[in-house]
Amino acid sequence: MTLPVHEHQLTLTEVLAELVADGMVAQENADKLNFPARGMSPSKLHPLVIVADQKWKSLQPPHKTLSLDALTLWLADKTGLPYQHIDPLKVDVSAVATVMSHAYATRFMILPVAANLREVVIATAEPFVREWEQELAHALRREIRRVVASPDQIKRFLPEFYNLARSMKSALQTHEGAGQAGVANFEQLVELSRAGQLDANDQHVVHIVDWLFQYAFEQRASDIHLEPRREAGNVRFRIDGVMHQVYQIPPRW
Repeated sequence: MTLPVHEHQLTLTEVLAELVADGMVAQENADKLNFPARGMSPSKLHPLVIVADQKWKSLQPPHKTLSLDALTLWLADKTGLPYQHIDPLKVDVSAVATVMSHAYATRFMILPVAANLREVVIATAEPFVREWEQELAHALRREIRRVVASPDQIKRFLPEFYNLARSMKSALQTHEGAGQAGVANFEQLVELSRAGQLDANDQHVVHIVDWLFQYAFEQRASDIHLEPRREAGNVRFRIDGVMHQVYQIPPRW
């Protein structure tokens, strides 16, 4: 690995230099991308996003397109860190959102994706920005394990996770405060929402279910199964004819 290891954000110049050195990108293409036309402002996009937008094919066999996922996997390999594709329904959003504030996560563009009593797993697209690592280890008194994830995934899921965690907390508080009363039928919630008559407390439930529907659509699920149990409820998707458990609802819900 020839990437500099001092504290810094990745630059387009160093990413292109490494891709050329690895025989994946032609020097001519790298030079054209690295020196934009005069008068153009430098892009604020992550370097991997800029390269992925070119839709180049790798010069190395089997000559696959250098997609953002492929480039993120390449970066993980270059830095010796594990690659993480973030699957939101495999993340305990309520648990990871307590690890750090939304503002702190946004400041460093990092995203907690797993947490237990011993360690916290943090996804980053900036493997050489590490000042937060020691701060969190000291504050949490837990081991910090870094993984490399796509900058687009981090940008997307960072606000989604924290908003969802707030909705889950508010929905739980509403449920505990109301006992068994309240709106229990989701179709009724939808109709009230369309009519603009939805209570603010019920908006949290709609947000959670809407997020679940969105993910089911992205996974091309044909069915969503909500299975209440005394000990815990299950949410399962049918994808290509096969049932997959995607979430477990705590019994207190």
